[in-house]
Amino acid sequence: MSRGLLKHEQVERSIIKKYRRQIWNPFIIALKEYKLVNEGDKIAVCISGGKDSMLMAKLLQELKKYSQVNFELVYLVMDPGYNIENRRKIEENARLLNVPVTIFETDIFKVTAKTEKSPCYLCARMRRGFLYSRAKQLGCNKIALGHHFNDVIETTLLGMFYGSQLQSMPPKLHSTNFEGMELIRPMYRIHEDDIIAWVRYNKLEFIQCACRVTEREKLEAGSSKRQEVKRLIKELKKTNPNIEKSLFSSVHSVCLDTFAGYKSGGIEHSFLENY
Repeated sequence: MSRGLLKHEQVERSIIKKYRRQIWNPFIIALKEYKLVNEGDKIAVCISGGKDSMLMAKLLQELKKYSQVNFELVYLVMDPGYNIENRRKIEENARLLNVPVTIFETDIFKVTAKTEKSPCYLCARMRRGFLYSRAKQLGCNKIALGHHFNDVIETTLLGMFYGSQLQSMPPKLHSTNFEGMELIRPMYRIHEDDIIAWVRYNKLEFIQCACRVTEREKLEAGSSKRQEVKRLIKELKKTNPNIEKSLFSSVHSVCLDTFAGYKSGGIEHSFLENY
């Protein structure tokens, strides 16, 4: 670490210098390849308080310093009903990292705690809706989420194994319920291992899963289906070190001609249509 710098300056320096190849470069590549940030954008950077969203906030903050593209940022924190400790930790990290957050409260955890059927799905839907709504109120045309490279490949496998569908996570998409709004994923090409290394290097501490359902049921993180997929990929890497790259590349080169059926725009199609 460089002496004489404030903590947030040390963190910013580490992104541009030490982790340039692992974090900054993949971030810039994703922005250019997928055209995520454009002239005149006003982006709501959605911060959950975890490592991914906080790094995303710093990346976009750094981008604004150096980019010739004129755009605005709003650092948006939605409190779905965090306990006191988690809420305090988010606020402390925002101050420590010099991220000027705007916080608003919702009752999402209270609502989802009352349902026994798919509380995680309901929570995700409600979170997205509240974020879009508040972002639009603030004059934003985009929301940015902190999903990374590993989220993409894990989501793809989860859909295959447990959803009976080949479905992935695109780098950006149009909102179907909020006209004129887009969702972007600036960390699409950044590996989770590199994020973890950056966190440890800077001696940072972020909140983990803050879900009240998890707290109530005392579930262990290792019991989730996503953790199961993480372990599978880790095991496969022992014999195929390029397995993650192959999975990610496959999302970019889907051969529809080889599928018996597919869905586009919510409409199901069969290979027989063009046979």
